[in-house]
Order: sequence, then C-alpha cells, then structure tokens
Amino acid sequence: MQDVLQYLKNNGQCLDSEIAAGMGIPLKQVKQHISALAALGEITTCSVTRFTGGKKFEGTQCRPATFIPPRAPGRSPGA
Repeated sequence: MQDVLQYLKNNGQCLDSEIAAGMGIPLKQVKQHISALAALGEITTCSVTRFTGGKKFEGTQCRPATFIPPRAPGRSPGA
C-alpha cells in the first residue's frame, strides 16, 4: 500500500491503470490499495471518463493529498 503512495509522490497525479503498468502489479490490487489509501485520507481520487480513438475508457485518477494551510489572519491585500 505504501508503495502505491510513494509512486504517486514520485510521479504526481496518475490513473489507476498507469500506476498498475508503472509498478507492474495487477489493476485489481492497485484498486484495493487506492481504496484503502483514500479511506485513510492519504490520497484524493476521482472517477474519469476518457475517449481515446473513439473508445470509452473509465478509470480512477489519484493524487497525493496535500496540506492546505489555514488563511492568514488580518486584512486582505487590496481590501
């Protein structure tokens, strides 16, 4: 599971099929790891539908979750 997370950190946003091809593991296993990592909040996922050469392709796009800092207190610039 941590191997998939490390792969995403190294390569950035990827489709589940790209992760499977890049790591050389079955797509079913990648999907299980993605589900577990998403449940833990380690990654962010969304469903993607692409049309390549007139063929419909559905997959899951993944990226590592990031920390978003809180808004700074005080006046906003230009206010």
